[in-house]
Amino acid sequence: MEVEPEEMKCLGVVGIYREAYKIIFSWRKIFTHITLAFILPLSFIFLAHIEVSDYLLANIIDNENNLVETQIGTLKYNKISHLLFSKYATLCLFKAAYLLFTLIFSLLSTSAMVYTIACIYSGQKVTFTKVLTVVPKVWKRLILTFLTILAVVFVYHIIAALFLISWIAFMAPTNTGFLILFFLVVFYLVGLVYMSIVWQLANTISVLEDSYGIEAMKRSSELIKGKTGVTVFIFFKLGFSYIIIQAAFQRLVVHGESLDMINRAVYAIICFLFHVKLVLFGHALHTIIYLVCKSYHNENIYKLALSDHLEAYSDHQDYAPLKGEDVKPGQLSV
Repeated sequence: MEVEPEEMKCLGVVGIYREAYKIIFSWRKIFTHITLAFILPLSFIFLAHIEVSDYLLANIIDNENNLVETQIGTLKYNKISHLLFSKYATLCLFKAAYLLFTLIFSLLSTSAMVYTIACIYSGQKVTFTKVLTVVPKVWKRLILTFLTILAVVFVYHIIAALFLISWIAFMAPTNTGFLILFFLVVFYLVGLVYMSIVWQLANTISVLEDSYGIEAMKRSSELIKGKTGVTVFIFFKLGFSYIIIQAAFQRLVVHGESLDMINRAVYAIICFLFHVKLVLFGHALHTIIYLVCKSYHNENIYKLALSDHLEAYSDHQDYAPLKGEDVKPGQLSV
């Protein structure tokens, strides 16, 4: 689709959603391949994690209750203690495996979607085979950006813990003290949301620009300015949709004992399909938001420069970043 710069920079929530839908629908064949290869496993892992975690936690709670009712030092007590330790170890290993595979498929799907949409924008011929050869190279840059945000979040939580300790040490449990705590919690949550948004946009920047890691984070925070309201609303809506799907899956499938197996299976499939579509649509939205933010700041990437940048991945050449002189005001076509 062709979008004039003035139209692109003025796109709101509805316009961004419409452009994301158009690009997915127009190129549904390659996006179907990406979905089958990367997004389907990601959604399956996400929902399976909820089911398995609930099962393991239920076993742990049962064993803890039995342990409380058993006399200390008896053979039965020792047996339950060993079993409980084994259950905890299994849960920790499962959580670690879940986080690892979620990270892998999340970054793979992100790199595949961003690269594909960029190729479509630049007029390059793109096939799923080509995407498969490029994704591992793009994925390395996303890993560095992820490790950066991980370090930032770690430091952020240390600072938050220091504020909490200071509140406990110096603030009395009065109405004023609890009001201050309330505002601290609000600022803490706002900071987490902002970092999440910056990270999502930084992933797109890591693929399409010379920046990755901390530079991509800085670049992302700069691009968001002026489109903060629209960006925050879209990310909140996506996050709320994920919460709804997870809550529905837990309510109707994991804890749906009142339903028969057929109905639970049907609800599981529905939640799975909704999650797949949400991930696919979300990745497309992230890339469209990037283009809108660049247009708002009059930083339009020339198609030729972007094409050369993308070809460096697929031709097994050294990485050819987009230089500052490649980003100039002009017409933006998506």
